[in-house]
Amino acid sequence: MSNTKTLDLHGVRHEEVERLLENFILLNEPPLKVITGNSNHMQSALESFCSKHNVSYERWANWGEYTILNTRSNNG
Repeated sequence: MSNTKTLDLHGVRHEEVERLLENFILLNEPPLKVITGNSNHMQSALESFCSKHNVSYERWANWGEYTILNTRSNNG
């Protein structure tokens, strides 16, 4: 069973996404999971946030789920 912390963006208002991502990703230790669902807006918001903050992520078969691999604060 995984102890990976997860942020589920289902039901989150678009204007709240940036703040939630910032608090979750920058204040927790990767690996982390972010669930965007099929929302193009949520996926774009997450990818833009990661680019802006130099955060590494990956996406596999489930395109609505991202794994945060590394953040600037723990890049070594």
